[in-house]
Amino acid sequence: MPDASLPIIDVSGRPSTFASAIDAACRDHGFFAVTGHGIDPTVTSGLREAARAFFALPLDAKQQVAMPAAGAAWRGWFPFRGELTSGEPDDKEGFYVGEEGSADGRPLHGSNLWPDALPALRPIVERYVAAAIDVGHHVLAGMAVGLGLDESWFRRNLTATPTVLFRMFRYPPTQCAWGVGEHTDYGLLTLLLADDVGGLEVRGADGWRQVPPLGDALVCNLGDMLDRMTGGRYRSTPHRVANRTDRERYSFPLFLDPGWDVEVTALPLEGPAPADDADSRWDGTSLQHLSGTYGDYLTAKVARVFPELFDAVI
Repeated sequence: MPDASLPIIDVSGRPSTFASAIDAACRDHGFFAVTGHGIDPTVTSGLREAARAFFALPLDAKQQVAMPAAGAAWRGWFPFRGELTSGEPDDKEGFYVGEEGSADGRPLHGSNLWPDALPALRPIVERYVAAAIDVGHHVLAGMAVGLGLDESWFRRNLTATPTVLFRMFRYPPTQCAWGVGEHTDYGLLTLLLADDVGGLEVRGADGWRQVPPLGDALVCNLGDMLDRMTGGRYRSTPHRVANRTDRERYSFPLFLDPGWDVEVTALPLEGPAPADDADSRWDGTSLQHLSGTYGDYLTAKVARVFPELFDAVI
C-alpha cells in the first residue's frame, strides 16, 4: 500500500501564517500533520514510557481502573478486544481519560481513574493533555481564518468549554485483524501522537493509503462536526489501523470537540457545497441533516462502541 501524501504544516507562528495551508489540507485531504507545536519532547517521551509501563502492569492492577468502575463517566482501562468498531471487536487495549469533574448524571462526565501501582502516570498524562489542548485551539484558530472567520470563532461558539477526551492504545502484532476498523471521528479535531511502528491508514479519493511514522509531529484529522458545519467542504476522513509488524504499536489521540450542550449548525459559506456523502459513509449517517446537541450525537456513538457498559449505566 502506498504512503499517504500527508501535508505537514508548521504551526509555530500566528494562525494567519498557516491558515491557507490548513484550509487547503482540510479541503483536499481531511488529514494533515503539524510541526512547531511546542510540546516539550520530554513530555512526549515520558508519555510513551508511562503508557508502556501501564499496559505492562499485572491484570489485577489494570482491573482496579477498569471502565465499569467509572460508571457513566466511561473512563479507565478496557481489555484487548473490549471496544467495538462497526460492531466488530478491535484488536487493541486502551485507557480513557477525560477532563476531571464531578459526576452530574451526564455520560462522559466525572472523575478519571488512576492506577495505584503507577503513580507516575497521572502527572505525565495531565501535562501532555494540557499541552495538546493548547495546540488544538491554535490549529482551530488557523482553521477559522482559513474559513473566513476571525481566529477566536471556535472558542466563542464551539469550544469555550470543550468536550475533551484522551486515549492511550496498545496494538499487539497481528497479521489479519484490524486494530481499529474503518471509522470517522465524531467531533471537531483529533490530534494524534504515535510511535515509530506505523499502521494508520487513510481512505481518500484514490483508495487507502498508509500514514508513515512522523516522530513527534501530531497527525490531525477532522471529525464529523467539522464536516457538518462546513457542509462537507471539510470531510471527516475515514481511517483505520492495522499493525502488520512484529512489534507492539502505541498511539495517543486527543479529541478536542464542541461543548456538550452546543448544537453544531452549518456555516453560511460561499460557493456550492459537495453532495451529501451519507450513502458512502462507513455508518450511513447524513451529517448534513443532524439535529440536537453534540452531547446527544456523542452519546449515541459511544453506545455502539461499548454497548454493554452503556446498557449498565444509562
